[in-house]
Amino acid sequence: MFRIVRKQVLNPAVKLMEIEAPYVAKKAAPGQFIILRTDENGERIPLTIADYNREKGTVTIIFQEVGKTTKVLGEMKEGDYLLDFVGPLGVASHLDGYRKVAVIGGGLGTAIAYPQAKKLHELGAEVHSIVGFRNQELIILEKEMQQVSNKLIVATDDGSNGNKGFVTDMLKKLIEEGNQYDLVIAIGPLIMMKVVSNLTKQYGIKTLVSMNPVMIDGTGMCGGCRVSVGGKTKFACVDGPDFDGHEVDFDEAMRRQMMYKSEEKRSQEEHACRLGGQTNA
Repeated sequence: MFRIVRKQVLNPAVKLMEIEAPYVAKKAAPGQFIILRTDENGERIPLTIADYNREKGTVTIIFQEVGKTTKVLGEMKEGDYLLDFVGPLGVASHLDGYRKVAVIGGGLGTAIAYPQAKKLHELGAEVHSIVGFRNQELIILEKEMQQVSNKLIVATDDGSNGNKGFVTDMLKKLIEEGNQYDLVIAIGPLIMMKVVSNLTKQYGIKTLVSMNPVMIDGTGMCGGCRVSVGGKTKFACVDGPDFDGHEVDFDEAMRRQMMYKSEEKRSQEEHACRLGGQTNA
């Protein structure tokens, strides 16, 4: 059992939890993830490790309530226990040797971009971070990103924070201003990572993206997390989640992402009905 030692609401749909998991914290690294289960009837879901504290023996996860399991998780409180918390899984990001890096986070992807930027900052790299959200109310981790970035740009689609635009617009502007990046890291919605990768390919800048497809076991056995990279089949859980953005077949990944939308919707509706029944009882 794994105790929730801290819970924080980052915005109306996004929550942060710090979980007591000393063995996971001891080995965790940026880019890796965990698979958790809330209870014996719960499904297994992967969540990226947003931070870790080896001394306290805790791992931080950040999640958006978009499906049944994340809603159930969001209803849990400090002091509650998760049944399973397995990890660290996946290949840790290889971040040594880079001098100047642009780290881009789109929406909830900022939670995954943060540990990357933090590690690069600790390694002495110059870090330019660009994070984008639909509006000002959805902005998360701005203070944390500021602390690990030499330059931070926060943009919103509607300009409600005073800086309207997309992350790709901001990146293009920085490149055209003469910034020469050894690496660009893009994490967020598939379409955002695709557009960023198409842009950086024009400039010949190495680009890493973090793939988060459907995943069940986290060991490569189920094959659910397969992605096509450079014309070859890879598994995000054991070969990734980081991949060369210039080689990922994003169109295929987006098609696969839509495969279970009807099942996900039905699961959410059943959960809502169950809560309604409890409320009315």
